[in-house]
Amino acid sequence: MPVRVQADPFDLGAETAAFAGAAGGAGAVVTFTGLVRDLPGTPLSVMEIEHYPGMTERAITAMVAEATARWSLTAVLVIHRHGRLTPGEAIMMVATAAAHRAEAFAAAEFLMDYLKSRAPFWKKEVTGQAGAWVAAKDSDESALKRW
Repeated sequence: MPVRVQADPFDLGAETAAFAGAAGGAGAVVTFTGLVRDLPGTPLSVMEIEHYPGMTERAITAMVAEATARWSLTAVLVIHRHGRLTPGEAIMMVATAAAHRAEAFAAAEFLMDYLKSRAPFWKKEVTGQAGAWVAAKDSDESALKRW
């Protein structure tokens, strides 16, 4: 169940095709890709994403293990980027495969909620000459309560 934390861009189509092709016995494949977007009413120059190598991969791997224990998944893939990203670039991808769609969807949502709130990444939004670290959002924390 691969977890990749990388600076380089990834090809969503190629990753999805490879994942689906290797997800033996699956009747459903669910993918989600997060993109860098402008702030409401303010263009974003870049998003800078930092992490601690090793620690980040271990934390995400633990999330994947929890998802695999809770749902009958045949495969999971998590890719998360770090470094300087511009609007429109993919930040992350979650893919889950299961015999049935309900399990694949639930596991993907679980992983996305945990990546958003608990994965050890630090994000800084830079607009023009100013930069601000992204604070935790109440809505993201609330999303975790359903799990």
